Amino acid sequence: MGERVLEEALRTLEVLVCVGPGGVGKTTVSASLALQSAIAGREAMVCTIDPARRLANALGLEEFGNVEMTIPQEVWSGADLSPGAPLHAMMLDMKRSWDDLISRTASEELRERIFANRFYQALSTVLAGSQEYIAMEKLWELRNDRGYPLIVLDTPPTAHALDFLDAPDRLLGFMGNDAARFFLNPAAKAGRFGMKLASLGTGFVLKQLSRVAGGQTLEELGAFLSALSSLNEGFNERARGVKALLRHEKTGFVLVTTPAPERLNEVIHFHDLLVQSDMRPVAIVVNRVHQAPDAELSLQAAALDGTLREHVEATIAEARLLADRDQLGIRRLQQEVKTPLIIVPRLPHDVHDLRGLAATAEHLLTPARG
Repeated sequence: MGERVLEEALRTLEVLVCVGPGGVGKTTVSASLALQSAIAGREAMVCTIDPARRLANALGLEEFGNVEMTIPQEVWSGADLSPGAPLHAMMLDMKRSWDDLISRTASEELRERIFANRFYQALSTVLAGSQEYIAMEKLWELRNDRGYPLIVLDTPPTAHALDFLDAPDRLLGFMGNDAARFFLNPAAKAGRFGMKLASLGTGFVLKQLSRVAGGQTLEELGAFLSALSSLNEGFNERARGVKALLRHEKTGFVLVTTPAPERLNEVIHFHDLLVQSDMRPVAIVVNRVHQAPDAELSLQAAALDGTLREHVEATIAEARLLADRDQLGIRRLQQEVKTPLIIVPRLPHDVHDLRGLAATAEHLLTPARG
């Protein structure tokens, strides 16, 4: 039998980052791991960026947001579960997290200028990379200021999992590059803002800001960059700390995927990037795997009559094809990556409560393959 890699990770690591494409079950895996840690007697915090708020329902909370909440005892009792340690949860509110960051790092006068600027409002709500950056900021804050024994981070849903590592650097680079220095020099402040956005070195990010802020003037963008200039070093210092945290020996990554070919391509690529970046993949969770029908079902179907028999046998054949396809994907992963695989079958019901999370956790703690 293989090693119980996730059981060991829950016992020894301090940060687990769940990564992978959107729609593969990262939120459920994140919550299940944190739940299992609490059941086993190690206090845990799960931080999610899930817009559907499924985690709140699964944890028995009507509403939760940017403030940590402890799962109450009555929720545990209602699920017939007995935790050995507290379980905490929060949902990252992107706008409030940016506001909190500015409030912690800027003077009162400066923060009011930043909050009033429409480019900041775009940055803190919809700009590409902002969510990934603030998720790393929140992880840094939880790790350094709260002292939780274990933090499980559910990363943002992205079109490409690779964006999770790239976007924070792209955002920080924008705030500290030559374009910013252009806006901050005396000639620029005097009003010489006629340069087109496309001619600037960071046209991609600048054009996004201009579009989402409603085509505001370059002067207002200059004021935004000027207000942020005194905070750049603090941002970069924290970014360096986050990078060190992600490479720390007590930090591990759990990659979550399904056996679908398009998902496998992405998770293999992301796995290779983590290894090249000196980050530690602990396990790859292959979620929602179809199970082959039991042979007994075919015998039972053969005893049926007429059209009913045909329909049942067709259903069994389709289920067997799906299971065979999923096994091909699993074998491909075993051939292309050395990280252990955890297989989680497709469950008959959606996970919507603590019992469902606990059932998922049982599968996550099975011996790994590969």
